[in-house]
This record gives sequence, C-alpha cells and structure tokens, in this order.
Amino acid sequence: MGWYEWRGEQLILKLRVQPRSSRDGFAEVMGEQRKLRITAPPVDGKANSHLIAYLAKQFGVARSAVTLLSGESGRQKRVAIHAPRQLPPDIERQT
Repeated sequence: MGWYEWRGEQLILKLRVQPRSSRDGFAEVMGEQRKLRITAPPVDGKANSHLIAYLAKQFGVARSAVTLLSGESGRQKRVAIHAPRQLPPDIERQT
C-alpha cells in the first residue's frame, strides 16, 4: 500500500512528522510512512496547525479540506486531503 492511498476523492497520507526542523518539506519514505519536516514546535497544537497549513498549501486546497485522522499528540499521523488540486511528483493521481 505505501505511504499514501486514495479513497474516492480523498488522499490519505501516513506521515512521520519531525517538528522544530530548520525548514518545512517532505523527506524520505520510511517503510509505510513518509517523513515530513516542519519548523513549528510540538507545543500547544502549533505543530498540528502548521502541518495542516503546510499540507493545504502543498496540495492546493483550503485548510478545511485537510483533516488529521490520527496522531494528534504523536509524530506518526494519518491525514486526509479532500480533492487535492495539485500533487507532489511522487504521488500518482487516482484513475
């Protein structure tokens, strides 16, 4: 299955988030997850808020189209993106 899957119009991502990084960005694939570095610290929900904003920008959707499915207080997260308008090069659009 890999680190992402399509469920109809939704794209589900399995991420391992590294907060307090020097810059935001996708990193290597780690088994069934993709590492994602973000600059926000993991306090008071700042990392989750930053993660949602970053993914919304990367996939060309509103923040409301990005949903944190699991991992609110941990590094391993599952995120749903409803009807992404743009995709990173290593994600294939569902056919």
